[in-house]
Amino acid sequence: MKITIQFGGGVHLLFGNIKLHEIDLPDREKHWTIGDLLLWMTDNLLQERPELFLQDKSVRPGILVIVNDTDWELLGCADYVIQPKDTIGFISTLHGG
Repeated sequence: MKITIQFGGGVHLLFGNIKLHEIDLPDREKHWTIGDLLLWMTDNLLQERPELFLQDKSVRPGILVIVNDTDWELLGCADYVIQPKDTIGFISTLHGG
């Protein structure tokens, strides 16, 4: 299943400084949820400091997750079932200074 993952607000720095990933998720019998995707991203894309991205099997507070321009909280958060061609964005709202 092909999806797009986008990073903003500095989150891309944890993923090899790449802001856009076109992903072809492996086929499997069970559907993909965002929770499943987070674990897959940790194993396959995340390059450093997982503690800045994940907390208790979800994204850390301060990271917005957007699915096709909609806040994931309106879609069931980590339980949202990913659809082909979805665009999933991760945006950090926390900035140092």
